[in-house]
Amino acid sequence: MRIRRIETFATQFIGFVRITNEQGRTGWGQVSTYNSDITSTVLHRQVAPWVLDVEFEDIDALTDKVIEREHKFPGSYMKRALGGLDTAIWDLRGKIAGKPVTSLIGGSPGKLRAYASSMKRDITPEQEAERFRKLQAEQGFDAFKFRVAAEYGHDVDEWPGRTEAIVPAIRKALGDAAALLVDANSGFSPKRAIEVGRLLKDNRVEHFEEPCLYWELEQTREVADALDGIDVTGGEQDCEIPTWRHMIDMRAVDIVQPDILYLGGISRTLRVCTMAHAAGLPITPHAANWGLVTLFTMHLLRAIPGAGKYLEFSIEGPDYYPWQYGLFRKFPYDVVGGQVTVSDEPGWGIEVEPEWLAKSQYAVSEKN
Repeated sequence: MRIRRIETFATQFIGFVRITNEQGRTGWGQVSTYNSDITSTVLHRQVAPWVLDVEFEDIDALTDKVIEREHKFPGSYMKRALGGLDTAIWDLRGKIAGKPVTSLIGGSPGKLRAYASSMKRDITPEQEAERFRKLQAEQGFDAFKFRVAAEYGHDVDEWPGRTEAIVPAIRKALGDAAALLVDANSGFSPKRAIEVGRLLKDNRVEHFEEPCLYWELEQTREVADALDGIDVTGGEQDCEIPTWRHMIDMRAVDIVQPDILYLGGISRTLRVCTMAHAAGLPITPHAANWGLVTLFTMHLLRAIPGAGKYLEFSIEGPDYYPWQYGLFRKFPYDVVGGQVTVSDEPGWGIEVEPEWLAKSQYAVSEKN
């Protein structure tokens, strides 16, 4: 395969990528959300020169080549840009084969259990419980994640006592059958995280996400080692393969949570999944909005050994994510009975809304 053209359509919040091969076939991908206009510039300036008109079959070899050529620029922006390239290649391959991406990586179309993921901290326990009860009744969710601590709060809660109040309130509101998850977003010291972890365990919360500063892996491992009967999880922010290898080897977490677009695409995420599965660690990826990252994650979870119990599915609307509306000709996410469905349409099975594209910031790199 050779890529002859790379186009980006971006706003500050989200950016789509369209690639064209030598036969004129196209595939759609997405760079990671937030500062996507900057990421698109990185894609054109620092990725495109190394991949345009290059014959390749192995996506890992292609992206590794870019990383090596741009060795002075490691880190998040490069991986976010590579995620756009990688996911567009997978869409193109699916369209050529007439198969969904999940089938290309060893899976099959079908259903996935989803958990309702709240992003809000400026919400009272009573308000959060009411949102969850409504979702439980109307869409059949049986698993729910809510926020504790303040984001990077250094043991300061969103307001005094909120963590201690919301944990039992959600359990009482949803009943014993609901699966509960919490996310601290790096909010606690190890000592405080262990205290909160015991509260969570007493209320039968099963998933304790990013309890400590995420880059301090030893802190997270200290919490994981101290808590039995609750899974300490993390990894969404991490984009370097050596960091993942270290995290898994040292057993810093009980469940790994790569974000496909933060990490650099499906192919790099599959590397992490292989390492995690070999170590006996389940994979429950981060997928926090209705851009394409959730769809990519759905295809991944239908394919990988060691997939976790559920898909993260954001419940936030236009007050929180106004930019996620009007992106697609057909909305790809329908929740029925607490489940979503991976379709059998080729590639990702999506079309980006032309009206949205017309309003976006456009750029192109091509081989003449």
